[in-house]
Amino acid sequence: MKKWLVAMGLSMVFLAGCASDDAQEAGNIDEQASNNATEQVEEEHRIIAGSVVIATILDELNLDAVAIPDTAKELPARFDGLPDIGNAMNPDPEVIKSLNPTEVLSVSTLESDLKEPFEKLKIPADFLDLTSIESMMAEITELGDRYNRVEEAKALNAKLQGEIDDVQALAQAHEGEKPKVLIILGVPGSYLVATEHSYAGDLVRLAGGENVMAGQEAEYLPSNTEYLYDANPDIILRLAHGMPDEVIKMFDEEFKTNDVWNHFEAVKNGRVYDLEEELFGTTAALNVPEALNTLIDIFYK
Repeated sequence: MKKWLVAMGLSMVFLAGCASDDAQEAGNIDEQASNNATEQVEEEHRIIAGSVVIATILDELNLDAVAIPDTAKELPARFDGLPDIGNAMNPDPEVIKSLNPTEVLSVSTLESDLKEPFEKLKIPADFLDLTSIESMMAEITELGDRYNRVEEAKALNAKLQGEIDDVQALAQAHEGEKPKVLIILGVPGSYLVATEHSYAGDLVRLAGGENVMAGQEAEYLPSNTEYLYDANPDIILRLAHGMPDEVIKMFDEEFKTNDVWNHFEAVKNGRVYDLEEELFGTTAALNVPEALNTLIDIFYK
């Protein structure tokens, strides 16, 4: 009888061990299947980064791309050797189509120019709203959800918000010294005035400045020097885009030959500043903290 009980006990131990091994093996299989499914989903994404800013965001989210825009700027190493689609503002739709993307990520400021040629070739595109820091962070969250990068998106936004909060604390230390700021955006041959709804306007607001074009609906407006003179800005910020060196020369010529500018207090006091295109683009970018620190130095020095 004792021998029989011992035998039964050993059998139960053996069966329990087998069941445990089977459960572990099943768990391993499930985990492998899950990993394979995730890898398969990621392999199915053939993303084209339509702008430099979008490429840097993809890199922070640990996402690859199959093509990038043509640029002289340095991009993250993960994009080395990738084909380019041409200039971000005027990419080649035929090249894009040949790469068989699952999605082209561009920016909303280019949607009116790119939507029609993309639709004509049935190129799937999403135009991200990067017109402000808040909208950029919302797009980062959405990309994290879409591409299974939720934690990476949360970490990136938390880092940005922390750095922005630090800079705003510096601005608040100068409360009561809110400078009135005029922002001029120049492109070869012409220039516009940036309102609070532009990215540059958003930066000025966060740095504690008051945009003299507040209350407007559009991002940019035609320049009217008589009206701008009445606004009496303390500071004039000049942003040169497209061909920066050429645009700065255009600005210098305009300020030299148009006598109205000589009557601006900002000009008289030497408070006219040319901002670097690398830091102050037409869309929000991940170098927000550096751009804000630059404005803090200008506003309160």
